[in-house]
Amino acid sequence: MEHHYFVIARALHVVAVVLWIGGVAFVATVLIPAIRKNPSTENRLSLFETLEHQFSFQAKLTTLVTGLTGFYMLYVLNGWASMQWWIHLMLFIWMLFMLVLFVLEPLFLHKWFHQQAQKNSERAFHYLQLMHTILLSISLVAVFAGVAGVHGLFY
Repeated sequence: MEHHYFVIARALHVVAVVLWIGGVAFVATVLIPAIRKNPSTENRLSLFETLEHQFSFQAKLTTLVTGLTGFYMLYVLNGWASMQWWIHLMLFIWMLFMLVLFVLEPLFLHKWFHQQAQKNSERAFHYLQLMHTILLSISLVAVFAGVAGVHGLFY
């Protein structure tokens, strides 16, 4: 029966990662570039905050599910003793997103970005897109390495 739980955890893990990193990809490659093309700086910020607020729940939920299922799989496999470099990379990305979504954004990032966007909208959205693109790039490397790693590419 434990095998069934592991399979369910892995399937949930993959679905959560697809939604999480897919969402980051959408924000970095579609949403922010489209918002940056809006000529009205007031509309840019308002639109971004509306859409970001809608996406925030999905990002938080999928990041939590990814962590819970990932830690469960490590526990079942007793993977802590033999963690490969790609698992460290996945954990780093997960911890980074958890820190941003649950600590930094609520404490100050949201307010700080709002202030920066009011001062210089173009610059603020440029850096926002750059940061999302960097996070997306590292995340995609982690996804590739994780899938390739569990299928034996690095053995």
